[in-house]
Amino acid sequence: MEFAPDCLYHVYNRGNNRQPLFFSYANYVFFLRKVRTHLLPCCDMLAYCLMPNHFHFLLEAKTPAAGKTLNGGFQTVLSSYTQAVNKQEQRTGSLFQQHTKAKCLEGEYATTCFHYIHQNPMKANLVNRMENWEFSSFKDYCGLRKGTLCYQQRAFEVLNLPPPGKAFYENAYGVIRPEWVEHLF
Repeated sequence: MEFAPDCLYHVYNRGNNRQPLFFSYANYVFFLRKVRTHLLPCCDMLAYCLMPNHFHFLLEAKTPAAGKTLNGGFQTVLSSYTQAVNKQEQRTGSLFQQHTKAKCLEGEYATTCFHYIHQNPMKANLVNRMENWEFSSFKDYCGLRKGTLCYQQRAFEVLNLPPPGKAFYENAYGVIRPEWVEHLF
């Protein structure tokens, strides 16, 4: 993956053969701790969602040199998480698909991606409301949790989001046009 500054990236991967990645609440928390330790030093996280068999991040590299460090950070997060889960589940082999994808997004596509990431658990029928999914940044943006993984001020700046409140909430639940989703991957 190549990461350039001043570009927002949709980064995603899923379980090998679409198998589960997270087997317990503790697995989600452990993965997010690894993200905080290995990714946040070199990027601004704007949104995230961990699903049972895949994940999505919307992020921005902090500096030109951060791109290489960010690649290494992802490699460390995924390999160390895989080792821990393989030990826990008494399994061997790849947990994630071979290549984590990163797509540079601009303008409205980045804002669409922000909402797409948060709508993911609802679209998958895991919850009825986005704020009911514990493992996404949506609760933080709605003020229902004081999470510190996402740089919310930066997200509001670069994504031109309505301020927190009713307008933001209604905007977040807006329908995403299918033809726009194609540009996110």
